[in-house]
Amino acid sequence: MSKVSASVSSSEAKQMVHEYLEAMQSDGISREVGAAILASSEHTYRSIAKEQILELVITGPDTPFVATRRTEQVLLDVITQAKNELFLVSFVAGDWQRIIEELKKAHQRGITIQVLLEASKADGGTLEHDQSRELRRAVPNAKIYRWLEKGTEHQGGKVHAKIALADDKMAFISSANFTGHAMEKNLEAGLLVSGGHVPRDLKMHLEGLIELDIISEVGS
Repeated sequence: MSKVSASVSSSEAKQMVHEYLEAMQSDGISREVGAAILASSEHTYRSIAKEQILELVITGPDTPFVATRRTEQVLLDVITQAKNELFLVSFVAGDWQRIIEELKKAHQRGITIQVLLEASKADGGTLEHDQSRELRRAVPNAKIYRWLEKGTEHQGGKVHAKIALADDKMAFISSANFTGHAMEKNLEAGLLVSGGHVPRDLKMHLEGLIELDIISEVGS
């Protein structure tokens, strides 16, 4: 047992190894079977890690304890890595020129761009002005959606999600709106999910909202 414990360095890992070896003894598991269990567990872990990668994304004050990428950097990366489709969702958007510039480049690459934003009061939403105008001017072919069919259950609800989805392969889910403050000044946090079922499920959900006419395209 001492040789196995010596093969790991951290105190936490040593404790886990010790508990595993004790469990083997108490259950009468042989060394060969115990080794096979560990090998199988490692294979499963690596397979899951290969299928889906999670990355912490933080904007705001830095600390020396955790290395993270910043919100704007990751959002721009998602846009540039899209192969066929982009779907962006935000409550508010403004002072977002860098994002719009990347969306223009994505459009030039032939990427289908869909954006869901909170609507103005004049259009049945809660904002004072139509925040989609700048995007429509810059990327005329972008499909811009708003949430109007809320039913009784969701009356008064807002488009409060912040999402950047590239195809069904990469999903950035964040607290950050598409604004200069959120990209540079606020304390914001999110997760970048690469691979796995989460981007696929999110794409199916957003497409379902369109199919069911829950969200509708501006001008349609």
